[in-house]
Amino acid sequence: MSLKPIQPFGQLCIWTDTDADPQAEADFNAWYDREHMQERVGLPGFRHARRFLANDDGARRYLALYLTDSLDVFRSATYQQAFTVQTDWSLRNFARMTNTQRRVGELALEAGAGEGGQLALFVLPAAAADSTRWHAQAEAGAQTPGIHAVRMFYTDPELSAPLATAGQTPARAAADAIVLIEGSDAAATRALATKLAAEAGATTDDVRTFTQLWRLAA
Repeated sequence: MSLKPIQPFGQLCIWTDTDADPQAEADFNAWYDREHMQERVGLPGFRHARRFLANDDGARRYLALYLTDSLDVFRSATYQQAFTVQTDWSLRNFARMTNTQRRVGELALEAGAGEGGQLALFVLPAAAADSTRWHAQAEAGAQTPGIHAVRMFYTDPELSAPLATAGQTPARAAADAIVLIEGSDAAATRALATKLAAEAGATTDDVRTFTQLWRLAA
């Protein structure tokens, strides 16, 4: 059995909290919705961007996913310029972000098709991600009513490093993988994510669930 995708798309995942002050949070959302997503989707090789809000009362309430033609898009001079030269609005909101996890990765496993308004995720160490014991469950689970797709992206540690601030060197990200389950039914999406996480050796606490806020295509 092979669940290797036909095209190994690239993905940027930003998972974060922000300042709890209502005015600061409103500015954070306005920045994402009116500037940042448009800027990124306008870059060559970007296909679409999506924003999600956690619905499980856990930490890191905001999730943004950006899909690209390939991982090489994040190595391009155009992207590197956009990444390293940020607007004042961007820098102000980066300073408000807390507990942030940034992952740039390549699509390595895909079962099912399409997207869903409900999303669940969990993170796996590379060794657990490579184990085929849960891959069959992913393929079967993608056929579950209310489920559309299961995808796994391998993290590229070098490309996942956050933007360096003055006088600091960005930390190197872990070589792990992020598993995304998408569906139209929130309960079914969480149930499948919990089952796959357990099968892969993760815990129920590792599963987070989100509702899509909106999507912007290139």
